[in-house]
Amino acid sequence: MKKKRVVILDKPRIDSKLRRMAYEIWERNAEENEVTIIGIEKGGKTVADHLGKLLQEISPLTVTVLAVTINKKNPLNHALDFEDNLNGKSIVIVDDVANSGKTIMYSLHALLSYDLKKVMVAVLVDRSHKSFPIASDIVGLSLATTLQEHIEVEIKNGEITSVYLQ
Repeated sequence: MKKKRVVILDKPRIDSKLRRMAYEIWERNAEENEVTIIGIEKGGKTVADHLGKLLQEISPLTVTVLAVTINKKNPLNHALDFEDNLNGKSIVIVDDVANSGKTIMYSLHALLSYDLKKVMVAVLVDRSHKSFPIASDIVGLSLATTLQEHIEVEIKNGEITSVYLQ
């Protein structure tokens, strides 16, 4: 029996959530000149790209968007796709869905070799099933689900088109 997919966010609501999240990032970095947004591949990078564009539209911040790839089977073997020196930077780690917190935690591990000024976590959907001590600072939608339910973020041509619960 196929699980029923229920739309929990459509494109207009996603756009609204992302804009609000961008304003929150700006508010929390108002004293900064720049912010570095690091998206967790794949969905988190798409969210990060959108947040970066919105921040450039609404704020005077210099915005850099980077990516980190986490191998879920071997999370200590992570890939950073940048050569930038992040020392003294304000960082926002971004993912599409926060479930257990494991992916975000290992993304933070990838940054431990830098002396960061500030680190925040932003997620489009937070499921509240944390197995790791990770709290999302900026959340598009907080959703109580069962452990058996799954959140699917649909991305087409670099655009987040919908979010489903199944």
